[in-house]
Amino acid sequence: MITIEHLSKTYRKGAWALLDVSLTFEKGMTGLLGPNGAGKTTLMRILATLLAPTSGQVTINGIPIGRSEEIRRMIGYLPQHFRIYPKMTGRDYLDYVGVMKGITDKTMRRNEITKLLEMVNLQEKADQKVRTYSGGMKQRLGIAQALLGSPEVLIVDEPTAGLDPQERVRFRNMLTRFSINRTVLLSTHIVADIESNCRRVAVMNRGCLLMTGDLAELQACGEGYVWEVLLNSGQLSAVNPARIVSTRTVSEGIVCRMTGAASPMSGAVQVPPTLEDGYLTLLRRDRNE
Repeated sequence: MITIEHLSKTYRKGAWALLDVSLTFEKGMTGLLGPNGAGKTTLMRILATLLAPTSGQVTINGIPIGRSEEIRRMIGYLPQHFRIYPKMTGRDYLDYVGVMKGITDKTMRRNEITKLLEMVNLQEKADQKVRTYSGGMKQRLGIAQALLGSPEVLIVDEPTAGLDPQERVRFRNMLTRFSINRTVLLSTHIVADIESNCRRVAVMNRGCLLMTGDLAELQACGEGYVWEVLLNSGQLSAVNPARIVSTRTVSEGIVCRMTGAASPMSGAVQVPPTLEDGYLTLLRRDRNE
């Protein structure tokens, strides 16, 4: 379990990256959702003991993050910008990381690396140079290094950025398998990353926590705020782009989906919200406030 109490982080000139954030992450996979610049990466780096908070308390399985050596032995971390030595093979890189993590028994380390390479579907490329890997393969190698040592807690920051749809689905499914009996925290700005894999979600914006709960609670944030209207191209060009969620072309024209507390225009019909509608409504409400 990860417990965060009144956590704040300020940088130079008084700019707040996090402001009074309190959260609890239990076993299973939880999504940390928010736009770029919301403070998600700062929070991830604090949890990984790479950044010291300005104020507040954080414990992982009851251990304060100030005891960094103990924390690092129980967590796996995949940063947003994952860098690998390009001249090493995938297997050699994992062996290097295993040594850094204190897995000193060569046989144990080799066996675990073999299992992880199979888990992330890299066994056939394991002895090739990392510089020959695709973006998806590098991300899979990244999750393999995070899983070395069977950590109790896994922290992954924007892991599907830049992946094609097939790789993204494979990566999410892999995280779901690992989250059984473990705590997995998935930070992302992509709603689809959490929609089918996370049981709970926390939404951040501008360094603050907007809500935490299950996915149904986030979806419900859009109740009464989502509208659809059929437009032609001329009418669409006159609509404020900030209100548009999506558009789709049909034989009669263009169906425009918008958010707002009141009907955006004549002919608009209120419709049930999706999870993305709830998320966007929450962000826009926060911006307006």
